[in-house]
Amino acid sequence: MTTTNEIADKIASEHSLTKAQGKAVVEAVFAAITSAATSGAETSIPGFGKFKVKDTPEREARNPATGAMIKVAAAKKLTFSPAKALKDTLNK
Repeated sequence: MTTTNEIADKIASEHSLTKAQGKAVVEAVFAAITSAATSGAETSIPGFGKFKVKDTPEREARNPATGAMIKVAAAKKLTFSPAKALKDTLNK
């Protein structure tokens, strides 16, 4: 598993930045993706993939413990679709 700090450390070492600057870069990228998702916009990173918001409608589900039907509220989900280049790299 890779953490945010590990990504920040790698960016910092590869670009002659301090660890704090590397972490600020990583957090800025995540903040930009979050901001775009909040406004409903799609974020496309060429060669990596797309983040987009998907609306899921209200639905009925069954409580497995009691068997009772319950309503699950409508919600928004952030989905990720990998780019072809990323898929090709993973499947080499």
